[in-house]
Amino acid sequence: MNAVEVKKKKKLVGIIVLLIITILVMFFVSLSTGVIQIAPVDVIKTLFHHGTARQELVLFDFRLPGILLALLIGAGLAISGVILQGITQNELADPGILGINTGAGLAVVLFIYFFKGQLDVTSSFTIFIMPVAALVGAIVAAFIIYALAWKRGVNPIRLVLVGIGVNAGFSAFLTIFQLKMDPQDFRQATVWLTGDIWNANWNFVFALLPWILLLIPFALHKAHSLNVLNLGDDVASGLGTNVESERRLLLLIAVALAGASVAAGGGIAFLGLVVPHIARKIMGPLHQYIIPVSALIGALLLMVSDTIGKNLLAPTEIPVGIIVSLLSAPYFVYLLIKTK
Repeated sequence: MNAVEVKKKKKLVGIIVLLIITILVMFFVSLSTGVIQIAPVDVIKTLFHHGTARQELVLFDFRLPGILLALLIGAGLAISGVILQGITQNELADPGILGINTGAGLAVVLFIYFFKGQLDVTSSFTIFIMPVAALVGAIVAAFIIYALAWKRGVNPIRLVLVGIGVNAGFSAFLTIFQLKMDPQDFRQATVWLTGDIWNANWNFVFALLPWILLLIPFALHKAHSLNVLNLGDDVASGLGTNVESERRLLLLIAVALAGASVAAGGGIAFLGLVVPHIARKIMGPLHQYIIPVSALIGALLLMVSDTIGKNLLAPTEIPVGIIVSLLSAPYFVYLLIKTK
């Protein structure tokens, strides 16, 4: 290991430690703030089951599941964005912009719409099956986008344009089914599709956790493949990589992460676009460094956004997707201006 690699790994460890400390600080801030204020000392006591019954109810039944979901969803969407930008060599690739989030959202809405009378949306079985429905919708969207964008290879600009078109089509279908819902369900679906960690409870946490714990390490294992693909298809093939096979596998990982995250958090846009750029600016182009840093930044950004959304106009909650968009949109405009 040369001096440059040693320096890079030391920087990675330093950044990871800093991000973990920041996440822990924000974790306690999020637990302390809300309509019912709980002092940080009381938060610590309650976490060790030495608080009042009311404090335990607020923390364990309401705040803690929501915060953990924000961390998991943020990490999942961020890694999905890293993979999509890597396999397409396109700085504007993102599960929201490409229509993958909308495809997953449409599948979940269809699932709720057709099975509403037969299943309780908050039941354990339904909560665990919803990520599967979202995955199916995300895979269908990704297949359509990939097939339409294919023309002797995948052109980055063509991929983005096709994704925008597919996104618009799925959004139209979503609107049609929303109009067939009763007013209360229509409102809930609208809020959720803007990006809302809805019905945050421990069942949602346990449903999403296996997807994140399995897929992010697998994505990290495939970091070398992403590095090779970034060199271009011809160079990657010359180095012995089966380009299309690796691209399809990585695309499936990205789609699964985005689909599961959308099932739990709705259509949160821009996070998968902005976070990889921030991580790349900090750590450089190598994905073995970008992936862990992106996961932590994504988790931190969504937790901060969720905390702002729940406290800015309390007791009214602003959907977390709106806060993420407000924080990320200026950077997206900057990327559009900068991209040739």
